Amino acid sequence: MKVADACDKCGEPFHHHRADDFPAYLTIILVGHLVVPLAMYVEIAFMPNYWLHAAIWAPLILGLSLGLLQPLKGLIVAMQWYMGMHGFAEAKHARGQLA
Repeated sequence: MKVADACDKCGEPFHHHRADDFPAYLTIILVGHLVVPLAMYVEIAFMPNYWLHAAIWAPLILGLSLGLLQPLKGLIVAMQWYMGMHGFAEAKHARGQLA
């Protein structure tokens, strides 16, 4: 989950980023909003045993969580860079987008 020290293309340093817990928070929100309605539908429509629920949803939740965490962290760092937040203001000014 470590962000690269600098951009491979232009050398822009990324040590300014402050992603902190936001990618994990977004992952929880997204996975929860995907899995909970599906689990509720399966429970109402088929009423499977609890072990079957665990067998279905645990791997899905784990896979989605691990699969989304890194791209969401990259998205947060990219948004901070684009908006000139947390030390990225100099890069935004150099791009001519800061007044």
